Amino acid sequence: MVVSMIQIIFEVPDSVNIKEKRRVIKSIIEKMKRRFQLSAAEVDLQDSLAFCQIGGALVSNSRTFGESVLQKAFAMIENETSVRIQDMKIHSEEF
Repeated sequence: MVVSMIQIIFEVPDSVNIKEKRRVIKSIIEKMKRRFQLSAAEVDLQDSLAFCQIGGALVSNSRTFGESVLQKAFAMIENETSVRIQDMKIHSEEF
């Protein structure tokens, strides 16, 4: 069993309050879950007005498959949203 994980830190430049930021984040998380069948959540920086950290995970039988799905999810965020990516890490663990 392979667990592939992604961590993304990004800036939400158009948010004027926490409610607006959370609306954007919720939309991104729902797209990740729906399109790529990932488990995803906001994992840090909840009190920051401008920045967010999202974590996601996928269980599969192949490191290559898991990491390619996470790369596609990252590309979706990068191309279809107005956020500014600050950092991204993908890591897989084999159990």
